[in-house]
Amino acid sequence: MKKVFQVFCLLTIITNLNAQQERQVSQFMFDHISINPGYAGSYDMITACAILRQQWFGFGDGTPQDIILNLDAPFRLFKKNHGVGLSVFRDKVGYNEDINLSLSYAFQANVGDGKLGIGIGGGFLNRKLVDPVWNYGSGPEHNPNDPSVPTGKQNEFIIDMNVGFFYKTDELYVGISSTHLLEDEFIYESETTSSISNDQMVRHYYLTAGYDLQLSNPAFEFMPSILVESDGATTRIDLNATFRYNKKIWVGVSYRVGAAVVGMAGLEILNGVKIGYAYDFETSDLMNFQKGSHEIMVSYAFKVGVEKASQKYKSIRFL
Repeated sequence: MKKVFQVFCLLTIITNLNAQQERQVSQFMFDHISINPGYAGSYDMITACAILRQQWFGFGDGTPQDIILNLDAPFRLFKKNHGVGLSVFRDKVGYNEDINLSLSYAFQANVGDGKLGIGIGGGFLNRKLVDPVWNYGSGPEHNPNDPSVPTGKQNEFIIDMNVGFFYKTDELYVGISSTHLLEDEFIYESETTSSISNDQMVRHYYLTAGYDLQLSNPAFEFMPSILVESDGATTRIDLNATFRYNKKIWVGVSYRVGAAVVGMAGLEILNGVKIGYAYDFETSDLMNFQKGSHEIMVSYAFKVGVEKASQKYKSIRFL
């Protein structure tokens, strides 16, 4: 399995050098700020969240491992509502490691029965490659003179920007955003040839939406949500249905169209402290080569002493 995965990674980079793999998060309802700066300050709480993901468990060394750290907070300035956010994302797969740091700002405006966040974000992305060719065996796929494959250790930085809108009411939220606006590119030099290869970031577009439906029993809520991600060439769709009891315990299931079925559960273990777990069962051709993906989420939200408008919220959705 290790050799199969290593060859797979190498061939994927050779044939799709310009493709950009975005983060894949099953508990996406806890991860708004990393893809949509308009979310910053949407709730009158400071929220910190960590997500750890091990993808394709049992597939061998080099499988994707993700760590996401998010923070956002509201504040008031000149009698207006604003929000700030921070997102740090580390993605490691094969001999590739990305670290993405992004700062977000959003202006929060009262619109209709809800609040509209208009946000912009910026930061940097660091990509490290560690001896890609020589680490992946020998054979017909092992060609150190292939100009499309960077060799040796590479460490490149690029600037990144994103923009987004996030609207929420008591029961509904809708977000529209775009990442990698600059479509900057990493430039790699080969140590064995004089060739230079490029790996360009691809602009991505996101649509998120969710609804909080109070059931006849006031202790239960039905909370469907959706995530649509596209780079213009391929599209990912996650459909989720979650039930929550007493605003403290939830169970849910998602369907990632054409890729996986996801089961998830979580609870609020202390006031404002939540923990969640998700398991991905692959439905694609990969199902025969791995044992699923595991994801753990921990978040903490607490009130802050900001001036608030005279509004009441029946419940606070996923924070």
